[in-house]
Amino acid sequence: MPVYSMTGYASAQHSTAHTSSEVESKNATPSRLGLEIRSVNSRFLDLAFRLPEELRQYEPALRELLVGRIKRGKVELRAAIESESQSSVPDPSPRLLQRLNAVQDSVKAWLPEARPLSVADVVRLCASEQLPARDWRQDVLALAERTLAELLLARQREGERLAAVMLEQIGQLRTLTEQAKPLVPQLVAQQRQRFMDRWTEAMALTDGAALPEAAQDRALAEATAFAIRIDVAEEITRLGSHLDEIERLIRKGGEIGKRLDFLIQELHREANTLGSKSAALELTHISVDMKVLVEQMREQVQNIE
Repeated sequence: MPVYSMTGYASAQHSTAHTSSEVESKNATPSRLGLEIRSVNSRFLDLAFRLPEELRQYEPALRELLVGRIKRGKVELRAAIESESQSSVPDPSPRLLQRLNAVQDSVKAWLPEARPLSVADVVRLCASEQLPARDWRQDVLALAERTLAELLLARQREGERLAAVMLEQIGQLRTLTEQAKPLVPQLVAQQRQRFMDRWTEAMALTDGAALPEAAQDRALAEATAFAIRIDVAEEITRLGSHLDEIERLIRKGGEIGKRLDFLIQELHREANTLGSKSAALELTHISVDMKVLVEQMREQVQNIE
């Protein structure tokens, strides 16, 4: 299965025509239905609709369509109905003009100082009368299906790019892990020997006598305990395990965003522990480089569905 990003955008348009019930079809008014869907990252699925009044009744069907195809992300669907001819002006019927004139006379009888209706006011009031009610359901859902398919393709392309970047970063983390592995036994042995040397020097300064056997045993135990505290072999092993699981999920695809987010947190924890337990500058540098890569991966994972 592909890896999907939560970021994407798609739009589509469909031309149609309104036919007046009072005139022949040659006077049909062409209209354009436009629809766009955009999505960004979010922890859960968050849907928002921006629909004109003519399309408000189709929101439940549109919501069902999106929920069935998208699992995570902040998704906004916008739709609009526009006249294809910007110069087209509705032709009000005489009956409608008489009604508006009667309403105006009635208003002025009570409010003599009321402003009379302008041509723009008449055109605006007549617009809804000129376009009869239309069933947009088939057009809206078909256009939404097409737009959603384009959005999913855009999210898939972005997801493939994110997956490629993360696989490259995983390879870099593996390289750093391999560089750290030979340092672990060497650092443990060095710290153990250094601890013993300092203990011997301290005991020699006290009375100049040879180090007693009991003191030697205690020094060895202290050195061993210290070596265990700075041993990062377990952290390196867990780092490799987390990287294996992350790579497996990326290659598997599907809804992996939440699992990847958890694994990235664990990856950061191990890299941070590696740095805090580091007893050598080389291991500290490796830990810093690891944390930089992990943070970069975290940014990518935030956009994966």
